[in-house]
Amino acid sequence: MKTSDFDFDLPQELIAQHPAKHRTDSRLMLFQRPAGNVEHHFFSELPQLLHEGDLLILNDTRVIPARLAAVRDTGREFEILLLEMISSSCWKAMVRHGKEASKGIPLRLLDNNRQPSDVIAEICGKDIENGTYHVRFTRNGEEIDLNTCLSDLGSVPLPPYIERAPEPEDVERYQTVFAHYPGSVAAPTAGLHFSESLLKELQTKGIQIQYVTLHVGAGTFAPVKTENLTEHPMHEEPFILTEETATAIRQAKHEGRRVIPVGTTSMRVIESVARAQGGTSELHGMTLRTKLFIYPPSPFYVADALITNFHFPKSTLLMLVSAFASPDKTDGREMILAAYREAVRLRYRFFSYGDAMLIQ
Repeated sequence: MKTSDFDFDLPQELIAQHPAKHRTDSRLMLFQRPAGNVEHHFFSELPQLLHEGDLLILNDTRVIPARLAAVRDTGREFEILLLEMISSSCWKAMVRHGKEASKGIPLRLLDNNRQPSDVIAEICGKDIENGTYHVRFTRNGEEIDLNTCLSDLGSVPLPPYIERAPEPEDVERYQTVFAHYPGSVAAPTAGLHFSESLLKELQTKGIQIQYVTLHVGAGTFAPVKTENLTEHPMHEEPFILTEETATAIRQAKHEGRRVIPVGTTSMRVIESVARAQGGTSELHGMTLRTKLFIYPPSPFYVADALITNFHFPKSTLLMLVSAFASPDKTDGREMILAAYREAVRLRYRFFSYGDAMLIQ
């Protein structure tokens, strides 16, 4: 299959710029396999659409305030987007105008009031292949743990298609209610629809909940630049599958209960582990990095259903969803694109702050 096979027309005004008033107010399209029939619901109806005994897998990563503003002695301003921690004082990052801040030139970080802080950023290395930098952070010449002051210096790293500056509501709403382990520079967006009360309602119905941790990187927004899918260099992200979650998955599969990842990040974790360990019968905890790229036709070893948002044209996430719509076959692509055309017609909202889909 080709990248262009996954294109579709999306009106700009359907890209959600703000979240719904309440998390569970989002719409929820139910996509029913194998025929691809769709129904229209609200996310608050999720407990009625799932089955007693289902096992939901949520990603409990926490988005960090990864966008930093800095200025050099010439007055030139820079933007630093943290990507991944190398050590507490050194981060892999993207630097806007980075060519003008060669190695060793001090950049003074600005605080959230746009005032100069006492924290200095210096480029100490560059990855030529992907254009990212290694940036070291110091105070009074001593390396510091940047995590201790990020809340005072950084802002919410909203995706580029949200064409506005971060607002106070984003601090809460671009974060899941179950976010725990800091490390992501983008939210696992399917989880944004869950409220505390909805989680309690699901558990009251007998639906089990377990967690994985995958720190979402900026690569999740990277476009596929090759027409041949096999030539696309998939981005790599670190994850943790705990022994507790692995045991819950093993038991669910053994008892014939459904395992339902919430979001493509959770899907990539459980399917990566199953591939690494040869299936689900002996599934156990694992800490690893994944570059798993799922596109049609592809088997799925763990997931029985999927909760996900509506994704970009020609994106790796749309390809994953298309593969899951019809495992081991290629007809899922057209069924998903037909569902997306219906979503556009009915004015569903797309991407991070948009609506959701349940594929089962």
